[in-house]
Amino acid sequence: MAQSVYLETSIVSYLAARSTDDLITKARQGLTHAWWNVRRSEFELLTAQPVLDEAAAGDPTAAARRLEYLAGLPLLDVTDDAVTLAHSLERAARLPAKAAADAMHIALATVHGIDYLLTWNMRHIANAELRPLIETACRQAGYAPPVIATPDALMGGAR
Repeated sequence: MAQSVYLETSIVSYLAARSTDDLITKARQGLTHAWWNVRRSEFELLTAQPVLDEAAAGDPTAAARRLEYLAGLPLLDVTDDAVTLAHSLERAARLPAKAAADAMHIALATVHGIDYLLTWNMRHIANAELRPLIETACRQAGYAPPVIATPDALMGGAR
């Protein structure tokens, strides 16, 4: 059975974004496309309604491109357990109110036993300083946390 990957909104945002001259953004776009083209077929991809909601926001043309990447992916249920864990994560990692959706992404991947949470969100999700707080909160709630990774970290030996 393939390992599972929860696609967080930043992944489809980089996939659907127009080319840029910003070096970091350009590199992330390239890495995201490389993972999508080379490795995604090796994993079971899943997402959730909060990702669809975030992807649908903003410029309608850009939103349509983001939603195309998500079309047909299985959706994880937003359960009471996920909501409870998201609140625990907000407190444990001292996340600001604007990061509630980020806590929900982590909680959904955790409660559903997803192997990897794929993201470029370095502020509240793939943050090395927050990772121990996130993992401790998940374990205290009785769950094994997913591995939080960026596309380049999930390339395996396929570079």
